Amino acid sequence: MLALTGCAALPGAPRWGQNVTARPGWARVRRAAVSAASDPWVWGPLAGAATLQINHFDHRISRWARTHNPIFGSEANATRWSYRLRSASVGVDIAALLLAPSGPFGKTWLEDKAKGYLVNLVAATTAIESNTLISRMVRRERPNRANDHSFPSNHTTASAVYTRLAMLNLRETPMNGRMRTALDVGLHGLTFATAWARIEGGWHYPSDTLFGMALGNFCADFFTHAFMGLHSSSPQIAFAPLPGGGLLTFSMALGGQP
Repeated sequence: MLALTGCAALPGAPRWGQNVTARPGWARVRRAAVSAASDPWVWGPLAGAATLQINHFDHRISRWARTHNPIFGSEANATRWSYRLRSASVGVDIAALLLAPSGPFGKTWLEDKAKGYLVNLVAATTAIESNTLISRMVRRERPNRANDHSFPSNHTTASAVYTRLAMLNLRETPMNGRMRTALDVGLHGLTFATAWARIEGGWHYPSDTLFGMALGNFCADFFTHAFMGLHSSSPQIAFAPLPGGGLLTFSMALGGQP
């Protein structure tokens, strides 16, 4: 990993962690908040969670998953895998942090990694603690009736924040488009697998996991762009009202360039 990290930094390119700041300013914080809120991986899961309330789809999917166990075979096995998948999400974030280009190994490399790690830590802690606070306020009973901490899913929030941090941290690493797409799909897949394991294990309804996914993605996106100073490459969707209709725009960055 250390060898790859040293090779990943292009001459003259900013080092990962180099631009971390504790005082980003309100304008930058506001832009980061708007960017995170408008990201499809934030509002999309929220819309999905709301849609599942129609015709009791939330409860019906939960009952079907617990009855058939199509992926993990049993509730107990699904529960075990949910912990493994969450741990894997933490692992990929650590790997991405080490692999992000910070120049050759040395004092500066260590300082940049430490600053970037602190931003990652604050983002993950904020997401997980916010999840815990919301669950104590909502007090939704779990499908298996173990307790009333069903909403939102803590496992899914943790997986989402760590995998999204990994994706954002690797945005500065040069790689071809197919490799980056495969990486993003795999990391999102890890979060979805964690979410489904919690549903199949009887610990959460689908809407619990979707809200947790949105919360994790929001915190990762917000803290990265507010405090890391990285280029935003998340797809953005905006709507502007016009006479007789409106204008819907979609924008994203390809290959690390806007």
